[in-house]
Amino acid sequence: MKSLIVAAALAPFAVAAQTPPQAPPPNPQRAVVGRDVPVDRVVAIVGDQPLLWTDVLSAINQRRAAGMQLPADSAGQAALARSTLNELVDEEILVQKAKELKLEPSEAEIAASVDRQLRSVRAQFKTDEEYRTELRNAGLGSGDDYRKTLVDQYRRQNLQQKAFAELRRKAKPVNIAEEDVSAAFERSKNDLQKRPATVTFRQIIVAPKASVAAKARARARIDSLLVELRKGGDFELVAKRESMDPGTKAMGGDLGWSRRGGGLVPEFESVLFALRPGELSPVVETAFGYHIIRVDRVQAGEAKAHHILIAPVIDSADVAAARVEADTIAAQWRRGVAYDSLTAKHHDPTEERGVLQPFVRDSLPASYQGALAGAKAGDITAPFQLANPRGQPKYGVVQVVTVTEAGQYVASEIREQIRTQLSEERSIRRLLDELRKTTFVSLRL
Repeated sequence: MKSLIVAAALAPFAVAAQTPPQAPPPNPQRAVVGRDVPVDRVVAIVGDQPLLWTDVLSAINQRRAAGMQLPADSAGQAALARSTLNELVDEEILVQKAKELKLEPSEAEIAASVDRQLRSVRAQFKTDEEYRTELRNAGLGSGDDYRKTLVDQYRRQNLQQKAFAELRRKAKPVNIAEEDVSAAFERSKNDLQKRPATVTFRQIIVAPKASVAAKARARARIDSLLVELRKGGDFELVAKRESMDPGTKAMGGDLGWSRRGGGLVPEFESVLFALRPGELSPVVETAFGYHIIRVDRVQAGEAKAHHILIAPVIDSADVAAARVEADTIAAQWRRGVAYDSLTAKHHDPTEERGVLQPFVRDSLPASYQGALAGAKAGDITAPFQLANPRGQPKYGVVQVVTVTEAGQYVASEIREQIRTQLSEERSIRRLLDELRKTTFVSLRL
């Protein structure tokens, strides 16, 4: 997989998107393209589906909300409108192709995306009334209307993604000549971002470990909550009152939709996917603490669930012991003790261990930047404290693997990535053009 750094560097080479649009923000700004042109008119027909001028404006507004600058001149605005319309035509062709192939949208993915979007938007407002007022002012109607709009948008997006994936699977690679790669680099080299200073490393993270007494108290508390729930207690109310998971407590423990193999810790996932809808789990112990899980809905490979977490209390003595443990790890690592042996014994299983993709130094958390300042390949840092959103700090020990200084990209560094990207873009473009030949398309802009 391309690193994020290379992907950012290659951005100037990208052609017009063949990926679906994201859901718009709740308050899109009005575009000023074609002020004298009526906004309610058909600007294209794809199959039997009309595309309206307002569809073009909406797509442009989404890009403006994402930071795109609108051309100041009318010719530039007209060119933007035409290119945007052509992308909407491609997207509509993909939707129609998905229906032709009888591809079904993933309702679980759509529901999860809509829920995330609604939570994100709602979090921007202090009260429900402010939220509802802003929706009305933005012309999005009530909360239910906005949800329906998002469901429709994400369903179309999901169909586009499925059709696009099908096209990519069938696309034959296009040979790219050396001169085309060189020309692409020359055309865009002035727009390439400078290569940032990067570092790759692997790490061992030490989390404070609760005492036996603290674990016993947490276990007793979760056991009492399970008794309360089995007697008919309201799961959401108990979660809001008792759960120690800051990410779900306010929502009554709502985890949304989870996919099998989607990153849940193994102990939690195995129980989650063994439950039937409405069933309560026994107490489940993970590295985070003790859980009670209730599954709400299930479908192939996915489950929608709530949970309650009770974590053992970590005190200052536990934190001090973790710091001593981190010092011991650093000393042993420098003496040549194998990384795998140290991680098996000491590493927090909720954290990544082999972090070998390049990280931009300036984008790392301040604690990592400080620990890695001046470090060379092969160096092992002193233990440093990490912020822990769940409460008590953790300690990290890092070994630097590679260091790359900032500078200008040269063609040789990204030549193969440019070639791959050009090949994929041209093969997909060729397939989309073939679909246009077999689909009625009338452009009227």
